[in-house]
Amino acid sequence: MGVVLAWSAIALPWLGLGVPVLFGVAVWRRSLSAYLAVLVCASGWLAAFGGPLLPASAAPGDLVVVQHNFSDENRDPAGTIATLMAVRPDLIGLEEVTVDLEVPLPHHVVFGTVGLWSRYPISSAAPVDIKPHGLDADWRRGLRAVVRGVVVYVVHLPSVRLDTGWRDDSAAQLGRWLAGERGPVVLMGDLNGTVEDRGLRPITARMSTARGGFAWSFPAAFPVGRIDQVMVRGGEVSGVWTLARTGSDHLPVAARVTVGGAGAPGSAR
Repeated sequence: MGVVLAWSAIALPWLGLGVPVLFGVAVWRRSLSAYLAVLVCASGWLAAFGGPLLPASAAPGDLVVVQHNFSDENRDPAGTIATLMAVRPDLIGLEEVTVDLEVPLPHHVVFGTVGLWSRYPISSAAPVDIKPHGLDADWRRGLRAVVRGVVVYVVHLPSVRLDTGWRDDSAAQLGRWLAGERGPVVLMGDLNGTVEDRGLRPITARMSTARGGFAWSFPAAFPVGRIDQVMVRGGEVSGVWTLARTGSDHLPVAARVTVGGAGAPGSAR
């Protein structure tokens, strides 16, 4: 049941394509009741999924943040890094890191298969244990760092295949970490689910992201949903968009992020 709900969260926005079809039927039938049905369907869809149709905020934001599942099968690391750096990011969060990457930002930390690269000094960093219960494999997919007073998480939740049990377990553990934070938090990660996915509520209940812009990131060849997220607490994600395709099966997601606090990254710029 969980996997059905997870995939339906990705598929539901596409139901909006049925509204023009219903409108065509209403025109053909010239029926007032049919027009009313179209209006009800369109209003319901806009209320649930119309946020991404809004233009992204023009606010420049304190930070430019890039999130990308780099892919452990990426055959073009240098080209991928060039694509990520094209937006002059302040923070880059990567998952499926299996090689030493030459990222032209001065500070970085890698734990397991997740890494953070920063324009600003990283004052502390440690792995975050979000390994699902019952998983015996060597599994290190979370880190927590502090960048000029802002807590930054980079995470990679389990994939959704036959069920969502491991993904939901990992999300619940991450939610407990987030609940313990008191200052501003920036979260970057491949969450293997959209923000509408019920299994991610332990995270989405504590974090927010931009309403404007779809920024669908997966699969790269024909994106149908955004499972790569940039989220914040104690601030705002004022815009989100995808970058050009890389050697990964995900598209990179970039965002403008404003965070509170006098010591926040970018506050002195």
